[in-house]
Amino acid sequence: MQDHDYHELAEATILAIEEAFEKTGIDIDCESGGDILEMTFPNDTKMVINKQPPLQQLWVATKFNGHHFEYRDGKWIDNRTGAELWSLLTEAGSKQAEQPITLKAE
Repeated sequence: MQDHDYHELAEATILAIEEAFEKTGIDIDCESGGDILEMTFPNDTKMVINKQPPLQQLWVATKFNGHHFEYRDGKWIDNRTGAELWSLLTEAGSKQAEQPITLKAE
């Protein structure tokens, strides 16, 4: 993938993640700037998503673990566990929000 394609895709994905969390109706504070999105949940736990341009990855740090996602076959896939980004965000977001949420790209 060309660098400019990676940047466009990663930025669009981070924006979609922010919008998805805002649509949950839970008071999750989303702060974005540059290549990073930080979400603070009502219980003061955090989730951070940021671009890693040299590796063409998205990194996700949750209260429980860190994940490195690479874009493969039209999806962001965790290079360690094979988890798909939106599935992981739904699972980790539900744990951190302490209630079930469903996140998906619009």
